[in-house]
Amino acid sequence: MIVGIDPHSGAMRRLVAVLVIASMLAVSAAPVATAQIGQPDIIQEHWYHSYATLTLDVNAWADDYPEIVNLLIVGQTEMGRNLWMLQISDWSQETKTDGTAKDVVYIDGGHHGNEHLGTELAFLVAEFYIEGWADGEQEVLDVLATTELHILIMLNADGNDFDTRWNVNQVDLNRNYDHYWNTCPTTQPGSSAFSESETHANSIYMNEVVPHADLYITMHTGVWIMLYPWGKWPEQPSDWELFHFIRDDVHANISDIPIQTANQGLYPNCGTSRDYGYGVMGYPTFTFETDDEQWLLGTVEALSERLGEELDVMNYLIENVWYWRARLVVDSLEVEDGKVHLSVSNLGRASTSNATLAYLDEDGGWWAPGGIEELFLDHVDPAQGDPWAEVYTCGGEIGLNLSIPGCGFGVNATNSTVTTLDFRDAPISSEGQFYLVYQKRVIDSSMWVNESVNQSVVEMRTGGSGLLPAPSMLLVFVAFALAAINSRNRKFE
Repeated sequence: MIVGIDPHSGAMRRLVAVLVIASMLAVSAAPVATAQIGQPDIIQEHWYHSYATLTLDVNAWADDYPEIVNLLIVGQTEMGRNLWMLQISDWSQETKTDGTAKDVVYIDGGHHGNEHLGTELAFLVAEFYIEGWADGEQEVLDVLATTELHILIMLNADGNDFDTRWNVNQVDLNRNYDHYWNTCPTTQPGSSAFSESETHANSIYMNEVVPHADLYITMHTGVWIMLYPWGKWPEQPSDWELFHFIRDDVHANISDIPIQTANQGLYPNCGTSRDYGYGVMGYPTFTFETDDEQWLLGTVEALSERLGEELDVMNYLIENVWYWRARLVVDSLEVEDGKVHLSVSNLGRASTSNATLAYLDEDGGWWAPGGIEELFLDHVDPAQGDPWAEVYTCGGEIGLNLSIPGCGFGVNATNSTVTTLDFRDAPISSEGQFYLVYQKRVIDSSMWVNESVNQSVVEMRTGGSGLLPAPSMLLVFVAFALAAINSRNRKFE
């Protein structure tokens, strides 16, 4: 009998964990060292990370694999511990081979310090792609050639080392985000949204580094389930088609893990990073809950086996990230007497409700459906505003007004739409360029994109018919220059 230790206390739980791990280590003749990387698998596979061992591991990755690993400090905890951010991709390729931007996946773990398996799942995802690249696994090489992984493994490092849910201020970090903060029955949400240095740093990274991410997953432990928005309301989110497709595909091919809205699958909750990511940032988001063993500091079953099924689900979500948004492709575009007859297909798994066309004429004037006046580039100072803001003028009103007939249209997931847009007296000619403008997902906060229409599908009929030739080089240069200018207010990619 051990005197003076409450059997339900953190100290007792730590003692139990030490005894369990010590019994496992006894079978190995290799010495125990402080760093996990490079140590016997029995240590790496059975012992949960402390802040110190995580620091050693992520720095070792950055030293050993600079071709694919960038390691950043993106903030500090309330007690001054570093928030380590791993950026993992094949950095020899700045873009995809077709010149388009790489897809972006954002992952964080350890909001709750004592939910160790969630933290370890975030670690295993990073390990899978780093070691897979080192081993030359083609599946991993293909992902890192087209995708950036941003992984913050341990957000609540203070709580992790104290083995407690809260941070040092006794705040639940996953109730501290600025999305309906403190409007649900909850405990310890903090004094205000983003009152804690950990969540404040996480939000800054979301807004300034990965505002256009096409997947956000936050790792937790407690109930074996995947949760998607909303936590506050029982209703399905706007992008229910996307979440339902992922649920059905996972269940059919990978795992029978329950996948539900957070409100119905767990309990009402507000101020979470998941709902902030979806409702404010416009990401498709999941809370990944591993099953409950967070009171131990180690596991008898090897982590790679313990979390193997969860890792398979994560790999599926990452490998297919290209599909987690609307992906519109113009099949045909026919111009006839000021009207544009358009056929559009959606290759993605998310719907979009407000797509439209913009037209750049040979003199640099922007036009949109609804009979607006001609707009010239020299009327807009990029330092004062976004030139694209003028594109979204329908019916003579500044700003995108999709309620005006003929201005916007929707395209459901994996579906096609045929529509006619009236450009009236716009000077459409063979020297101009059409752009398809739409939101990646149905949620209002989702990012807007503008994509040039392939000239090969454009046909003009004005007193005859014929294919439009390619635009002039000057026009192409102007178009690309404009496309590179993003508006934060309108959330453009």
